[in-house]
Amino acid sequence: MPDNKKNVGKQDRIRVNRGEPYEVAYTAKKTGTTPAQVRAAAKKVGPMRKDVEAELKKAGKSKPKR
Repeated sequence: MPDNKKNVGKQDRIRVNRGEPYEVAYTAKKTGTTPAQVRAAAKKVGPMRKDVEAELKKAGKSKPKR
């Protein structure tokens, strides 16, 4: 994560930084899971957002969108 939060681009948006609580909280809210589940998924599959979301869906931990 860059020091200047306004200086972000595609490379930053496609990753989930487990060390930044607001990124974990955003992903948890988006997927309907808990921050702990997001951190565990990111640790297992890596920081790529699409992989983390797929892992949460595969594990049946995310709630379907209505």
